[in-house]
Amino acid sequence: MPTVTAQGKTITCPQGANLRRVLIENGIDLYNGNAKIINCMGIGSCGTCAVEIEGEVSEPNWKDKTRRSLPPHSPTKNRRLACQTKVLGDVRITKYNGFWGQGDRYVWTPEETVEQ
Repeated sequence: MPTVTAQGKTITCPQGANLRRVLIENGIDLYNGNAKIINCMGIGSCGTCAVEIEGEVSEPNWKDKTRRSLPPHSPTKNRRLACQTKVLGDVRITKYNGFWGQGDRYVWTPEETVEQ
């Protein structure tokens, strides 16, 4: 079974599990600021669950590609929408600052929380 390492936790999940659900069900702070209460609940339209992923995951679907092509996101940044991503192998997740996770400073890394 794949492992997900995020915010100092290592979680085991089934192959093909939805990354957003895995993170939330295991107490990982996926959303920044008010995005905790103002988000699309996983349908892929808001873009607030954007994270950087190292490891084996599903290819980006059209919702992921479309939302990340719109500001404030940038298709040149190595980000994915957690709600539209399936875990296929071991992954390491990093969250960045900004309402949509579009910033350049770490909020948390696979190993620890950086920003309070």
